[in-house]
Amino acid sequence: MFGSREIPPGDVLRTLLGDAPDPRVDDIVWDARVPRTVLALATGAALGLAGGLMQALTRNPLADPGILGVSAGASFAIVLSTAMLGIGAPNAYIWFAFAGALAATVAVYLLGGSGRAGMTPVKLALAGVAITGLLSSLTSAMVLVKPEALNRFRFWSAGSLADDNSAALQQVAPFLVAGIVLALLCSPSLNSLALGDDMAAALGRRVGLIRLAGVVAITLLTGTAVALIGPVVFLGLAVPHMARVLTQRAGIGPDQRWLLPVSAALAPCLLLVADVVGRLIARPAEVQAGVLVAFIGGPFFIALVRRQRLAEV
Repeated sequence: MFGSREIPPGDVLRTLLGDAPDPRVDDIVWDARVPRTVLALATGAALGLAGGLMQALTRNPLADPGILGVSAGASFAIVLSTAMLGIGAPNAYIWFAFAGALAATVAVYLLGGSGRAGMTPVKLALAGVAITGLLSSLTSAMVLVKPEALNRFRFWSAGSLADDNSAALQQVAPFLVAGIVLALLCSPSLNSLALGDDMAAALGRRVGLIRLAGVVAITLLTGTAVALIGPVVFLGLAVPHMARVLTQRAGIGPDQRWLLPVSAALAPCLLLVADVVGRLIARPAEVQAGVLVAFIGGPFFIALVRRQRLAEV
């Protein structure tokens, strides 16, 4: 219904049912707004699920997928492909973004797993911060040296659903589905991991394998979402806490078998609301969804932090 041109609800419904009152309405609904909505649903679910998985994996209530360097790796790869190879089409640079996300996550995993103690949540977080800082510095330097990459990076880094990435979404859909399935398969083991590595091992869980599977799932989910719409980092941070409030009020408790699916359902709602609001407040232009997510979800998250004690999850 909403955008640079507002369409009455009846006309939207008729168009969706195949009886468009106007060919221009048919083009707007099917060629622009339906693909944009599908993109928001897919990427929002991926970021929400990745955020919940990240917080459970690291037992850090303020963790988000960016802590593994996924967003920084994708950003660096996009700027590199744009500045050095002149690639500007989403169908082309998305593969560079995905490769950059994978490479950054592997580097964080190897760095966080080095040493006698092996991989721990603290070491994994510190490795992610270090890799993120390095890649962010390299990205900034490249943007300054190659001004032609600046416009693409500025638009993409704000987190936007405005680009027509429906074809790219179809290409990376298998990776997205694989990440969702893997994350949900990890959920029962994450309940044991919340008790501590020693207790999880005593219960028969293979802690190293669980962490590896979780890292792979986070990479697949966040890598594809970030490559498609840019980094919307607040989504993966706040939505899992919203899911915890709902599951606690429902009497379920902190069961990851429920928390992860609820996070995957809430995140697209928040992203869609942000996208619609961004289209309404700046007509005929629009404000990127990534910017609005922070304004919409920020007050809720601040209130949540003030009212509840955020212990280890």
